[in-house]
Amino acid sequence: MKRKYNILLLVLLLAFGSCSFTSKVENDPDKDKLLVQIITLALEQLHFEPKDLNDEFSEDVYNTYLKQIDPLKRFLLKSDIKEFEKYKTQIDDQLKVYDITFFNVTNERLVQRMAEAEAYYKEVLAEPFDYTIDEEFNTDYEKQDYVKNKRQLKERWRQLLKFSTISNYDELIRNQEQENDSLPNDKPKVKKSLKELEVDARTETKKNLDAYYTDYVDDLERKDWFAMYINAIVEEFDPHTSYFAPTDKERFDQQMSGKLEGIGARLQKRMDYTKIVEVISGGPAWRGEQLEVGDIILKVRQEDEKDAVSIVGMRIDDATKLIKGPKGTKVILTLKKVDGTIEDITITRDIVELEETYAKSSTVIKNDKKFGLINLPKFYIDFEDYNNRNAASDIKLEIERLKAEGIEGLVLDLRNNGGGSLKTVVDIAGLFIKDGPIVQVRSTKEPKEVLEDTDESIIWDGPLVIMVNELSASASEILAAAMQDYKRAIIIGSKQTYGKGTVQNILDLNRMVRNSSHGDLGAIKITRQKFYRINGGSTQLEGVKSDVVVPDRYSFVDIGERDQDNPLAWDKIDPVKYDYWNNYFDYDTTISNSKVRMGNNAQLKLIEENARWIKTQMDENVYSLNYKKYKAELDADQEQAKQFDAISEYKTNLTFQSLLYETALFETDTILKEKRVRWHKNLSKDVYLEEALNVLADLKMTYEIKKVATIKD
Repeated sequence: MKRKYNILLLVLLLAFGSCSFTSKVENDPDKDKLLVQIITLALEQLHFEPKDLNDEFSEDVYNTYLKQIDPLKRFLLKSDIKEFEKYKTQIDDQLKVYDITFFNVTNERLVQRMAEAEAYYKEVLAEPFDYTIDEEFNTDYEKQDYVKNKRQLKERWRQLLKFSTISNYDELIRNQEQENDSLPNDKPKVKKSLKELEVDARTETKKNLDAYYTDYVDDLERKDWFAMYINAIVEEFDPHTSYFAPTDKERFDQQMSGKLEGIGARLQKRMDYTKIVEVISGGPAWRGEQLEVGDIILKVRQEDEKDAVSIVGMRIDDATKLIKGPKGTKVILTLKKVDGTIEDITITRDIVELEETYAKSSTVIKNDKKFGLINLPKFYIDFEDYNNRNAASDIKLEIERLKAEGIEGLVLDLRNNGGGSLKTVVDIAGLFIKDGPIVQVRSTKEPKEVLEDTDESIIWDGPLVIMVNELSASASEILAAAMQDYKRAIIIGSKQTYGKGTVQNILDLNRMVRNSSHGDLGAIKITRQKFYRINGGSTQLEGVKSDVVVPDRYSFVDIGERDQDNPLAWDKIDPVKYDYWNNYFDYDTTISNSKVRMGNNAQLKLIEENARWIKTQMDENVYSLNYKKYKAELDADQEQAKQFDAISEYKTNLTFQSLLYETALFETDTILKEKRVRWHKNLSKDVYLEEALNVLADLKMTYEIKKVATIKD
C-alpha cells in the first residue's frame, strides 16, 4: 500500500509541477495566494472525501473563522460583522480564483480592534470593582451576540474582567485567612483590608492580560493569522486535516520521532524574556549542569560568530531557532541566573530524546504473582529512518526484558494514547499473534488494502490485557480492535474509545512548487484513508467498545470524534478471513467475573458519581458577580466535592519495581529515578490497573484449569 501511495503522490506532484504555478502565481509577490492555490488543489485531488466548494461550504468557513479569531466576542463589533456578512457566501468563489479579500478585510479590522481593546482593559482595571452589586455573568459566549458599539464593548470587557478578577479576589481572601489561622496566637495577624485585596486582585488580572498582549498578541504576525484562516478552510473537510506552518511542521516531526537536535531545554516566553521551564533529562544542558529552571536567556551567540544576538523581546519561535542547531555545534548563551547574576555558558548541541513520549515498563506484584506493565504514550516513529528507535522495536525490547524477569501476564496501557504511526501498530500486533491481518485500509477510488503481520514469531503468548479510555485514539484503536477481534486480549476501559478511524499523510507543500521565491510554505496533514477492523466495521465515530467497561472522569464529557466538527461518517466493509487465537484462556468467564467485581467496587461507583457531578459543573455557565453569592456557591461546590476526596486517597496493595536495566541507570540519572518513583506512586492508586491485574490473574487461572481439563479428556 505504501508503494502505491508513493506512486500516486509522485504522479500528482508531477501533475502539479506542470500546472500554472510558475507562470501564473509565482510572479505574484503575495505568498498567501500561492498557499491558497496549492492547498485547495491538494484537498480537491488528495482528500479521502473531497467537498464541493459552494455557498454552504463558504458559510461554514465564515462562521468557523470568526469563532476562531474572536471566540469571546470581546473585539469585533456588530457593525464589523454586518460588513463581513457580504463575504458569507463568497469565500468559495474567492478560493477558486485565489482571492484573499475576506481574510485581508477581517484581519485588518481584528488587529485594529485588538489594539483598541488594550486600552479598554487598562481603563477598566484602573477602577475598583463593586462586589456588593447583584449581577451575573454568562460564560456561554456562543449564545451571546456581538455588541453594537464601543460603549457596549467596554461594558462587556468590564463584566469579563470582573468575572476574571473575582476568583483572584476570593483566593487572596482565603489565603490570608489560612495564613492567619496557621499563626500562633501570640503572633500578630496579617490583615489587609478588603479594599487592599481588591486592588491586589485587579493588579493580578492586569498582569495576566499584559502578558497575554506582550507574549501572544504582539508576537502574532500576518502569517500567523493567515495560517488560522487556512486552517478554518481545511478543517471543514474533517477534524484531522490541517495546515502546518513551517514551525508547526517541525514541532510535529519532533513529537512523532520523540527527539530533537538542540540543547535539551524547554523554553517559555514571559513578558519580553525567554525563560527555561524544564531541563530535559539526559540532554546536553542537563549533562552540563550549568542551566537551571528559572534562568532567563538574554543573548545567543553561535560558535563561529563574534557578536551575540539579544533575544529580549524576540518572538519565542525566532529565539528558539537561534538556540537550536545541528548535533555537535556549540552555542553560547548569556544568562540571567535565578540568583540575578549574569553568566555566559557554552553548550554543545546533541540529539535530545524526549523520554516522556517513549514506552516504559515496570513489574508489579499482586498476591505473590509478578506481572508486567508497559505504558505506551504514542505510536512514535522516525520518519526518516524506521530502523531507528520506534514504538514497535521498543515494545518488543520491553517485553523481552519483562519475560527475563519472570512475569506471568502483561498489561499494555494505551490510555490517553492519541495514536501515531500505522506501521508500528501492525508490528506491535504481530508481537502477540503468529501472523494474519491486522487492519483494512481504504482510499478513495482504490481497492482496499489489508495490512498483515507476516512474521510468524510470537514475542508474548501469555495473558494480555489492554487498557484504554475515551482519549485512546487512531492507532491505539486499531491495535485494541485487532486484539479484540482475535480474542487475543481483553480490553478494559471506557464505554468506547475516541473513534478516530481515519489515516492522515503529511504533504510537503514545497514539493508542489517549482523555483518558489516565497520561502518555506509549510505542509498539510490531509486525510487520505479510512481504516477498518478485520471484522469489517470502522472504528470511525464508534471507536472500540471495551470488554469490561469502567467509569472514569470522562464518562459524561463530550470529547470523542463524534463530538467534533465535520467528522467523517461510520461505515462498514467486508470482513477478511482470520482465526481466533488458539489457546486455553477462558475469555467469557474472565470478562463475566470482572463485570461482577466492577459492579461491587465502591471506588468505581464513587468515580461514576463524580463523573456525573463534573458534567453538571461543566454545564453551569451563569455565575454571580456578587461576592457573597459567589463565595456561597463556591463553598457549596467545595463542600459537595469533599465526598469525592476518597478517590485520590485510594491505595492498592500493589508493589511496583523498575526493571534491572533501569535501576542500574538510577545511579547516574537521579532525574530518571525520580520520574519512575512518581510514576509508581500514581500507579499504586490506580483502581483500573488493579482490575486489569485481577483479569490477568483470572486468565492465568482459567488457562491452567482448561489446560488440565483438556489433557484429561
